[in-house]
Amino acid sequence: MSPRLADLVRKARRLAAERDRLVEALAAEWTKALRGQHLSEDDLDEFWAGLTEEAVRRAARGADARWTVQAWRREAQEIVARVRERVEAALGER
Repeated sequence: MSPRLADLVRKARRLAAERDRLVEALAAEWTKALRGQHLSEDDLDEFWAGLTEEAVRRAARGADARWTVQAWRREAQEIVARVRERVEAALGER
């Protein structure tokens, strides 16, 4: 493996680990905030949809011109889905 390729692989692994830590931290914060709220399934669906839309809006505002709104939306949906999975598992809501 060339040194450049090895550096890129290390960087990708580091960024993925950082992303995973951020997802875990967000999930912990949202779990704490939502615990005891007794939200319905519809309430949670609306909450996660709103959170996704807000993430897309914020990202698009300060966006790198190389990314389209659709690309930001896909990324936001993926991250929110990861956070949602952890939060709902922790809450035992579903």
